[in-house]
Amino acid sequence: MHDFGRRRARFRELLAGTPAILPAARIVYRSRDTAFRFRQDSDFLYLTGFPEPDAVAVFDGDAFHLFVRPRDPAREAWDGEREGVAGAARFGATAWPIDRLEEFLSDSFRDADRLFLPLGRSPRLDRWIEELPRLRRPGAAAEIVDPGPIVAEMRLVKEESEILALETAAAISADAHAEAAREIRPGAGEWEIEASIEFHFRRRGAVGPAYPSIVGSGRNATTLHYVDNARRLEAGDLVLIDAGAESGGYCADITRTHAVSGEWSPAQRAIRDVVAEAQAAAIGRCVAGATFDDVQAAAHGVLAEGLVALGVVEGPAARVLAGGLQKPYTLHRVSHWLGLDVHDPAATHPDGSPRVLAPGMVLTVEPGLYFREETPAPEACRGIGIRIEDDVLITAGEPRVLSRPA
Repeated sequence: MHDFGRRRARFRELLAGTPAILPAARIVYRSRDTAFRFRQDSDFLYLTGFPEPDAVAVFDGDAFHLFVRPRDPAREAWDGEREGVAGAARFGATAWPIDRLEEFLSDSFRDADRLFLPLGRSPRLDRWIEELPRLRRPGAAAEIVDPGPIVAEMRLVKEESEILALETAAAISADAHAEAAREIRPGAGEWEIEASIEFHFRRRGAVGPAYPSIVGSGRNATTLHYVDNARRLEAGDLVLIDAGAESGGYCADITRTHAVSGEWSPAQRAIRDVVAEAQAAAIGRCVAGATFDDVQAAAHGVLAEGLVALGVVEGPAARVLAGGLQKPYTLHRVSHWLGLDVHDPAATHPDGSPRVLAPGMVLTVEPGLYFREETPAPEACRGIGIRIEDDVLITAGEPRVLSRPA
C-alpha cells in the first residue's frame, strides 16, 4: 500500500510554503464522442491516489484540498460510479465539488507572490491564470512555477510498495514475452504477435500495455518506434518485440529479439552476441555510486569493439568512441528511468553532471545495434536490428534485474 500521506508531507516540505495546484488528467477523445481509455496523470496519482479525471489538488501549507466531480446518477449509469465529494474525503483531503474551484483559488491565492502550477495541462486552470491579473492588486504579478521537477525528484527513488508494483509489471511482461515467442513462425503477422503479448498482459491482470507495443520484423526492426505491426514474418528474419505491461499504475519495459525460423545466420548471431555482451557490461555498472553515464559508457565500449570486429567501422575502439562513429548504429541512449511512466521524468544530468545511482532507482538497460539502409555496413549486416532490454533496480549490493525469471 502506497503511503500517500508521507508523500504529501514531503511535497509540502519541498514547496517551502508556496502553494501548489495540480490537475488530474482529462478524458481525451479519439474521435467525436469515443474516448481513449482513461489513465490518471502520474504526478497527480503519486501524490493523491485519486483515480478519477477532471479533479484538481490544492496544497496550501498543511492543507490538502481535492476538487472533484460530484455524484451524478444519470452520467454514472453510462460511465460508472464516481467517488463524489464524500468519496474524495477518504483520500485524506478536504473535498469540494469542482464547481467551487475558481472561487476558492481566487479567494485564497489572488495576491500570492508565487504559485506552483503546471501550465497547459488544464484548460480550466489556464483560464483562471489568465483572469488572475484582473483580480490582483495593481502592479502585482504572480510567479508561476512548474511543480513537475519537484515531483520528478521525489519519484526517482522508489518506495518498497513501488518496487513491488514494478516487480509485478515486469513479471507479467516477461511471462507475456515468453508466451508470444511461441507464436513466432514464418507467415505469422506482426499484428498476431502484438495481439498475443497484449492478451497475456490482460490475462495476467495488467491494465494493458504501458506504451504502444513494437513488433518489428526484418528491416522494420531498424525503426526504433515502429508500431504499424503490419508485416508478415519471413523465414530468415529477425523480429524485435519491445512491449511492457502496466500494473498498479507502474510500467515495465522489455525488449527481446528472436530468429523467426529459430536459426540465426552467422551475422545475426554475431550482432546478437555483441548486444548481449554490451547489456551484461552495462548491467554490471548499475550499482550504487556509479553514474548514469557509466552505464552508457560500459555498453558503448563493448558495442564499439563489436562494430570493429564485425568490419563495420575501422578501429581501434577508442578511435570509434572518440569520433562517435558508433552512433549511426546505436541510435539511442542505453538507459532511462522507469516507474509510473515508462520514461520516468527525473533528470539524468541534474546541474549538467551525470546522476549518481542510489538504491531504489530503477532504470532500463537496452543496448541495440541497427543497420539501416542508409548506413554503410557489410551486406550480411544490412537490414538487421537487434535490441535487448531489461529493467534493473539499484540496490545496496548487486544490481537486481526485475524483468527476468527468478
